[in-house]
Amino acid sequence: MEEKYITREGLDKLKKELERLKKEERVKISEELKEAISFGDLSENAAYDEAKENQAFLEGKIAELERLVNAAKLIKKDNHAGWIQIGSLVTLFDGTGEQRFEIVGEEEADPIEKRLSFKSPLGQALLNKPQGAQVEIITPKGSTTYKVLKID
Repeated sequence: MEEKYITREGLDKLKKELERLKKEERVKISEELKEAISFGDLSENAAYDEAKENQAFLEGKIAELERLVNAAKLIKKDNHAGWIQIGSLVTLFDGTGEQRFEIVGEEEADPIEKRLSFKSPLGQALLNKPQGAQVEIITPKGSTTYKVLKID
């Protein structure tokens, strides 16, 4: 099983969601199934078919979250001796201004929150680079060069 890098906060969030799905959503689906069964003839019962579909979707989501939790490898936030690693907070300069990103696992990546997957093109280019390093990223819009200003 492939390890999934995740922060303590991200793992806690996954576990909380998993618990909610198991305790609240399963009960809700169970009630929907009971109500649909009470309508009679299951062969032509759209409510029953919909409830079964919802149940299958929910169980798939629970199974996926369980896989993620079981494969989770916690990101240790430490100095990394001045090198960019998963868990690093990195301040970059792209020629126009500074940007600050946290390097995270795939499941926690969120560009709006400035959380960058270590598997993204920029994340891959930054891994194991020291402060002061420059990396160039080629995108469909052209090339962008980033300078690593600070690593936390």
